[in-house]
Amino acid sequence: MRRALLLTALGVGGYLAYRALKPRYDFRNKHVLITGGSRGLGLVLARQLARAGARLSICSRDAAELSRAVDDLRGHGANAVAVECDVTDRARLREFVAVARQQNGPVDVLVNNAGVIRVAPADEMREAEYQQSLDTHFWAPLHAILEVAPEMKARGEGRIVNVSSFGGKVAVPHLLPYTAGKFALTGLSNGLRTELARYGITVTTVCPGLMRTGSHLNAEFKGRNDEEYAWFALGNATPGLSMSAERAAAKIIDACAIGDSEVVLGLPAKLAVVAQAVCPNLMAEVLALVNRHVLPTPGGGTEVFKGRDSRGLVPDALTAHTDRAAARNNELHATEIPPPLPVART
Repeated sequence: MRRALLLTALGVGGYLAYRALKPRYDFRNKHVLITGGSRGLGLVLARQLARAGARLSICSRDAAELSRAVDDLRGHGANAVAVECDVTDRARLREFVAVARQQNGPVDVLVNNAGVIRVAPADEMREAEYQQSLDTHFWAPLHAILEVAPEMKARGEGRIVNVSSFGGKVAVPHLLPYTAGKFALTGLSNGLRTELARYGITVTTVCPGLMRTGSHLNAEFKGRNDEEYAWFALGNATPGLSMSAERAAAKIIDACAIGDSEVVLGLPAKLAVVAQAVCPNLMAEVLALVNRHVLPTPGGGTEVFKGRDSRGLVPDALTAHTDRAAARNNELHATEIPPPLPVART
């Protein structure tokens, strides 16, 4: 037993020493292209990369949101190239990369961050929502990679970061289209890691758990939307269950700099991923129980509501800090944060 513990300690110590001594990627004057870089995690990543001296290119579907992000990044010392672009439109994505390359030079680092999230039971989801998720989380990252990989191969160097989710490793109920898209991205990213290594390209797969980005107000909900919003928003707002966007971004940048193959963010997410790998049957039973006894039942309909319009069951005091994060991280403009709604009473 002592020998096993000693060998384990030596192995862990050797690994930590290797990570500490391994050369880190220097982002200074590197061109970093971030899809979905105008708000939430993408904007926080852009801020931190700006402080590291990177040249930034970002995109968003929303011109006003993009303009606010540019002003924000200017305050962090970056004159970002910003292009209005729906990443699910391959022609527009190609134009974005071309404009970014023209103004900022060849792409050194690609961060596939753009995402959509819609919360509801499977009974309320429709085929179009699965298609939207795959278009956003699988096809758009693949198309972006195909745009930048040739120049990276020619240089013999490049970094690609694919922001998946712990929902791309554990099938979370009431998020099935999202989960399907993120599972596809996780598989693509892990496979490309091995395929592109021969060209000097390092691919990192990021699987965050819950983060306090402010996305709860911008997320979409169907079915019993107020009830769906309640569990989603409270999970995002609960310390210990969720991680700050700033800490998550720092860990992602660190993983990219070191060249990690995969990083799972947040202790709950790590535990869930390990449990899924070690005890898949038990996890299936646990998630089925959660779906049956904790999450809202089907029957609320298929109309789509934003989180900011679904807050009637959650006291504003419980989400105040994540509401502020929404304004801080451009999920909504500060003037668009909705006034408190009366709490429903029975």
